[in-house]
Amino acid sequence: MKSKKIVFTCSALVAFALLMFTSTNVFAQEGEPVVVDEVVAQVNNDVVTLSMIKRETREAVEGLKQKGTVGAQADAEITRRQPELIASLVDEQLLVQKAKELNLTEEIEAEVNKRMLDLAKAQGFKTLETLDEAMRASNVDPAGFRQSARTGIATGLVLSREVDAKIFYGLSSDELKRYYEAHKDQFRKSEAVTLSEIFVSFAGKPEADVIAKASALVAEARKPGADFAALATVNSERQQDGVRVATQTKGKLGTVQVSDLNAQISAAVKTLTAGSVSDPIRTDEGLIILRVDGRTAAGNSTFNENQVREAITAERSAKERVAYMQKLRSDAYIKVAENYSVAVLPFLSTGSPAAPTTAAGAAAASLKNGSPSTPAGNKSSGKKTKAGGNKRP
Repeated sequence: MKSKKIVFTCSALVAFALLMFTSTNVFAQEGEPVVVDEVVAQVNNDVVTLSMIKRETREAVEGLKQKGTVGAQADAEITRRQPELIASLVDEQLLVQKAKELNLTEEIEAEVNKRMLDLAKAQGFKTLETLDEAMRASNVDPAGFRQSARTGIATGLVLSREVDAKIFYGLSSDELKRYYEAHKDQFRKSEAVTLSEIFVSFAGKPEADVIAKASALVAEARKPGADFAALATVNSERQQDGVRVATQTKGKLGTVQVSDLNAQISAAVKTLTAGSVSDPIRTDEGLIILRVDGRTAAGNSTFNENQVREAITAERSAKERVAYMQKLRSDAYIKVAENYSVAVLPFLSTGSPAAPTTAAGAAAASLKNGSPSTPAGNKSSGKKTKAGGNKRP
């Protein structure tokens, strides 16, 4: 999600209070008011505006269409989920504000620049300027793309450091040993496979053509000496943020425990040896061709302190993140405009998982039973209070 930070001076706050939760008008010509924007929610000194919601809605609809959802169905689904989207934007504002409070701005900006340089390199562009030009040619706003990355990095860093790291490093030796003894089977070395994929999307194409293309790719990938990574780089159609993932990953999904794979994928790779390629696997979005790059046999359980810490952190993280978001909201001033509050309020008291944020993670998550959750957390009611009273920013 992308969010726009609006910083107010003290004098500006006075004027802002007079305009809160009304449309802002300018007069282009005599007697002709033009609506500039509408404030949907105030989050401390920042706001969620109607234009932000419309932008997020357009991107969400486009994302569903890329997964094969028919236009009208995509529009209806995102419209239904608009209150949830508004609540998520409120959460983003809080986490971005916290990132600034924690002095993470320079680190976030460095990571944004690194990711843009990596993307330019993966796409074959020598400079960021030429990458920006290519984005514009593809109707992708470079500034918006950077802001989306900036927000995602900020929210991830805050939750990781303020919640996950405190769980991970706060565990005592006795607690680690007790957990290990009670969950020995969990630490038994599981069978694992290292996978690469070629994904062929159904979106906008006759199904027969997709099946024919996938079958031809399987035949090509099974030829002696075939370069699966090269085939994936050219042909795999999985996208994230409008960019083909395989140009960065070369189709590699990484190593996954067989027990974490969904039943369909597990069955497809069960008998494949290292170097073997699967038949096309049907999903709702398209066909997946998998190559088993490597396979590791199962083994006995052993105590590994970091693995136990990671297991406990993963087990507790979702609940602790919800509690953390509740605390952020209780310390903040949040107010939702009246004409949105009835629909949004139910989402201000429940947590919800976030989608994977990395290119390889998004692809790999589609193969698993489930992906790690990043709760949006419980959000505030129309009047945000601390210890029962309204708190102004």
